Amino acid sequence: MKRFLKIFTRIMIVFFSIALVLVVVAVIYMQQPMFGAKPAGKRLEKMMASPNYKNGSFVNRSHTPSLTEGHSMIKVMFNFLFGKGPGTTPKVPIPSIHTDLKNLPPGDWLVWFGHSSYFIQADGMKVLVDPVFSGNASPVSFTTKAFEGTDVYGADDLPAIDYLFITHDHYDHLDYETIKKLKGKVQKVICGLGVGAHLEKWGFKPADIIEMDWDTAIELQHGVQVHGLTARHFSGRTFKRDQTLWMSFLLQTPNRKIYIGGDSGFDKHFKEIGALHGPIDFAILENGQYNEAWKAIHFLPGENLQAAIDLQAKRLMPVHSAKFALALHDWDEPLKEIIERNKKVGLPLVTPKIGELVNLNDSAQVFTEWWKSVGAK
Repeated sequence: MKRFLKIFTRIMIVFFSIALVLVVVAVIYMQQPMFGAKPAGKRLEKMMASPNYKNGSFVNRSHTPSLTEGHSMIKVMFNFLFGKGPGTTPKVPIPSIHTDLKNLPPGDWLVWFGHSSYFIQADGMKVLVDPVFSGNASPVSFTTKAFEGTDVYGADDLPAIDYLFITHDHYDHLDYETIKKLKGKVQKVICGLGVGAHLEKWGFKPADIIEMDWDTAIELQHGVQVHGLTARHFSGRTFKRDQTLWMSFLLQTPNRKIYIGGDSGFDKHFKEIGALHGPIDFAILENGQYNEAWKAIHFLPGENLQAAIDLQAKRLMPVHSAKFALALHDWDEPLKEIIERNKKVGLPLVTPKIGELVNLNDSAQVFTEWWKSVGAK
């Protein structure tokens, strides 16, 4: 018995020593600037005054569980690490088109970079949304790698940007390496409450950061308005969640209304936004990285079409797919699903290749089903 206790004691000492070392390593690693900064001072005071901030965190307007009832985090993590099939990764490089963004032809254009990153030149403005050009969507560079062929654009390819929109601070939307390279090229950043703390830590001037709450509006140049609107999601770059606000935006110019959806699960707010601001000329909504286990925070197939209908959208561009495998479905399943389900709905869909010019003035523009030639491993 004494010998058993002695061996057991040694094992426990080794176990706790390893655990302590791992904790120390994690703490040291998380001091790196990519993790951003916690809101403090006047920024925190402004957050605390928001009706959407309660008991130390931002909250969704509807009950939004992290996981659907009946699903566990252990099972979700196991499936994510070991349950991905070969279809989650494309067989060959994703096709793209090289467009000279600094010398676009006259007109109003959108260029998609894969996932939820895109550039808009319209109504005298140059706008960039959620750019991720570093090649991965994770604080650990060798994980969550971009699909081959999707990282063909970078900060150097962009012209000077009037407004950089950040919908929320997750790594697949707010990329430290990309933001560093954009510093000096961006006039103003528009983001949710609290997100400015990250940007300031990374060198942006406070005067160049505009933080918005839900149900607010600001005036930009040339009669342009930006409405800060609701989304049903969450935020966080470390273990503590919901310390910054996740957003959708409506970019309203004298000529058009563009809805920047960010990430969101389906909810009644789409109908409310449509009733208040519709009809919307061009809606950009997520399409991919879904799972029944987290259906409250990402659309399941078909819900994006219903959201577009609720928004009274004239055209729908599905994003949030074709660059990163953040779920268990095949990489091209979201695109196949929305095409098939839209046969009953009949919404004009905008599904460009990476880099392809989308004409914001041409509602009849036709796009190929380019993913059919790619397949999966």
